[in-house]
Amino acid sequence: MSDTHTPPALSGEELAALDAHWRAANYLAVGQIYLMANPLLTRPLTPEDIKPRLLGHWGTSPGLNLVHTHLNRVVKGRGIEALCVWGPGHGGPAVLANAWLEGSYSETYPDVPRTTEGMGVLFKQFSFPGGVPSHVAPETPGSIHEGGELGYALTHAYGAAFDHPDLLVTCVIGDGEAETGPLAASWHGNKFLDPVHDGAVLPVLHLNGYKIANPTVLARLPEEELDQLLRGYGHDPLYVTGDDPATVHRAMAAAMDTAVERIAAHQRAAREEGVTERPRWPMIVLRTPKGWTGPKEVDGLPVENTWRSHQVPLSGVRDNPQHLRQLEAWLRSYRPEELFDADGRPTEQVLACVPEGAARLGSTPYANGGVLLRDLPIPVLEDHAVRVDKPGSASHSPTQVLGGLLADIMAATAERRDFRVVGPDETASNRLQDLYRSTGKAWQAETLPTDEHLARDGRVMEVLSEHLCQGWLEGYLLTGRHGLFSSYEAFAHIVDSMVNQHIKWLRTSRRLPWRRPIASLNYLLTSHVWRQDHNGFSHQDPGFVDHILNKSPEVVRVYLPPDANTLLSVADHALRSRDYVNVIVAGKQPTFDWLTMEEARAHCARGAGAWEWAGTEDGTREPDVVLGCAGDVPTQEVLAAADLLRRHLPELAVRVVNVVDIARMLPHEEHPHGMTDAEYDALFTVDKPVIFAYHGYPWLVHRLAYRRAGHANLHVRGYKEEGTTTTPFDMVVRNDLDRYRLVMDVIDRVPGLGVRAVAVRQAMADVRTRHHAWIREHGVDLPEVEEWSWSG
Repeated sequence: MSDTHTPPALSGEELAALDAHWRAANYLAVGQIYLMANPLLTRPLTPEDIKPRLLGHWGTSPGLNLVHTHLNRVVKGRGIEALCVWGPGHGGPAVLANAWLEGSYSETYPDVPRTTEGMGVLFKQFSFPGGVPSHVAPETPGSIHEGGELGYALTHAYGAAFDHPDLLVTCVIGDGEAETGPLAASWHGNKFLDPVHDGAVLPVLHLNGYKIANPTVLARLPEEELDQLLRGYGHDPLYVTGDDPATVHRAMAAAMDTAVERIAAHQRAAREEGVTERPRWPMIVLRTPKGWTGPKEVDGLPVENTWRSHQVPLSGVRDNPQHLRQLEAWLRSYRPEELFDADGRPTEQVLACVPEGAARLGSTPYANGGVLLRDLPIPVLEDHAVRVDKPGSASHSPTQVLGGLLADIMAATAERRDFRVVGPDETASNRLQDLYRSTGKAWQAETLPTDEHLARDGRVMEVLSEHLCQGWLEGYLLTGRHGLFSSYEAFAHIVDSMVNQHIKWLRTSRRLPWRRPIASLNYLLTSHVWRQDHNGFSHQDPGFVDHILNKSPEVVRVYLPPDANTLLSVADHALRSRDYVNVIVAGKQPTFDWLTMEEARAHCARGAGAWEWAGTEDGTREPDVVLGCAGDVPTQEVLAAADLLRRHLPELAVRVVNVVDIARMLPHEEHPHGMTDAEYDALFTVDKPVIFAYHGYPWLVHRLAYRRAGHANLHVRGYKEEGTTTTPFDMVVRNDLDRYRLVMDVIDRVPGLGVRAVAVRQAMADVRTRHHAWIREHGVDLPEVEEWSWSG
């Protein structure tokens, strides 16, 4: 369709209906911020009608209401399946107002009907104890995006559009949010959107000029410079500017019509005509005053179209009669008697633009992804398991083995297209390259003959922005699909605050019976701290686990599988789970195979257990010492230490305990996976020394186990910020996690052993000394380390 096509102008009746809907939404937005009684102004306002604490954000609401009103029009008139992501942080009053107007809110919450009484409840509950938040949140029907931390609206929108070919995702981007790094990178999502298999994203950049107290950068750019910027991002912008409602309504309707027609034309060209050139997708730049239609001045100071309208334009209304009169005049300016009948129901004119049923933005199933979710077709694990004739007899790269499983899942979902793997340019580096047997890497930009595995319909997504990876996957999961985020361990921290928001979303959603469970957000953290010896200190940080375990216990899970088969078992569990954030830490370098697939399943189901074959207990007495471990490298060092103890101190009764699910260390009262005291005491004993080798920072294990009876006997070794470019074994030596230090710890902590085993301890210390000289001369680890294998 030609870009010069001019949509038909609005009729007078259509214009009046759109304006009525917009005014009704504005009225409801103001009422939510201020009123706790007298919702329809059936009598003059009194101080008692006003909330004692005025909380909320007015400034962005009129613009959001305008977008919602006009989205309703095109959805109803064109039969479009639509979802909207509301980026401006505290736009809650607007989105709640529109959900109530269209009826989806009352269907979700029957105690808030579309009546005068229901309007009163809608008003009072907003930003009120026991009520609803001031931002768009899980409680808001039609939402997939928490309006808390800014920066992620557009990447969520693209995630929602991937593999939903019939869906239009409109994304309203506040001009404050547009200043963030993640949002600036998100404009590049259009280089990954396949017009054949994916839906479309329609960004609406809302330039109302101000943040809390400052102007916004994009609103102050000359229009030519802004246009060049947006075209440089690959968009074809349409502009809507003004402060006269009738003029803006006409321009917005024309822009919406033009945008959806251009989108349809691009999709037809790709789907029916085979066009492969990347489309220049439309977007809308909406420039309207901040706090539009609100008070123009308060106490002699300008408010509308300034930063002063950002939150509550009129303060102290209960105590200031002039402000109270000004508030009533503001509310009456919307002429509520024309918008609602005597019982508080919206009039037919107000609802003329509103779609019906699931087409309403507050009722779309795309915003309640669990409704659309199907179980993932995961193959039989035995088809990918490595053979283990005896522990430690062979080695494999755990993530490479997992890559074969993921490739089969990708192949099994080729038609339904509901599984994606995202990562920042690291899929092959993390040994998941088998995925390319089943799909390519999503890519719509230029390709060269030297490129490998790029595909317009690819479902592996690589971009060198952890923010985009995270946001794409969140949007994908929240709209009913499955996925995995593969990352170098150290750089998962880049999305710390994003995963915070997602965890909070899941925790809140679990308390809403109408929110259906969605597929879990699964992280695979690899290229980890102990095998970043070539990249050095900058790549060595295992702290993401600490961050995750600070969050809601009902949502977060952390797994440290010690070998390939346990990784398969953990991944199978995580990919089948719902409403969790699962963090899996596993190495990509060849690791000894310890457990058969059957043993791995049982061990992972326990989460922690004694490896009888690795210890020297004979069953007739308690162990003298417990060697605990969590993580692949710590497990190898513990088993090597157990091997040394078996040879040098054969009379010592040693128990080896491996922990896959680190939350098992917590008390059962604090985490659903935590051990009871009886379970913990039976495994680790109450009074025997426990030497624990942990993958990450050692104080985490102390924090998890501080309430246990035997905590005074617990000695943890782990990463303590000693890193550099060095040999693999030198990394563990530098952090005192090595086998020789662990043997020394045993000798130091088993009562009476220090005197009897002084020669053994000295021998262990001597090896460590020899190690330092050896690596500096030869550049590789000691032969007895490089060539070690389990001989127990």
